[in-house]
Amino acid sequence: MNKAEVLKEIIEQRKSIFPKDYTETEMSQEIIEEILNSATFAPNHKRTKPWRFKVFKGEEKAKLASEMQAIYKASQPEQLFLEKKYNDIGFKINKADAVASIIVNFSGMVPEWEEIAAVSMAVQNMYLTCTANKIGCYWSSPKIVDLLKESLTIEENQKCLGLFYMGKVD
Repeated sequence: MNKAEVLKEIIEQRKSIFPKDYTETEMSQEIIEEILNSATFAPNHKRTKPWRFKVFKGEEKAKLASEMQAIYKASQPEQLFLEKKYNDIGFKINKADAVASIIVNFSGMVPEWEEIAAVSMAVQNMYLTCTANKIGCYWSSPKIVDLLKESLTIEENQKCLGLFYMGKVD
């Protein structure tokens, strides 16, 4: 297969794969670094490189799950609180081998939409790299990420666009 055919095949196979389908097999640090490195090749106007990723694994990931569950519980009126949703938040994060926060850093040098687009292209590169390496992944953007302050160090000119879940699949 030539490069164009390989690329076409990877693009066609790219899909969101959810944590419930991840195996217990741990991803290597090298593959995580390869996934994050692929993001840095996304086009970005004036080379602002507006993406920021923080990877959560192990105990840090468990802390993120607890924080998100607490935020969900605290932000929902009692009549709208769903125990299933609360449990799902923890399950998804804990079932993933790694979770990366997706942060856009607004430089002020270009329109904000361009930097959001650049981050989106960076995430697409991550999706394609995961697909090529048989890693399941998906981008989730629940409203409660706006309230994630303890786990993420978000500066005044930044915004969390969601979480990128990753895990090995069969």
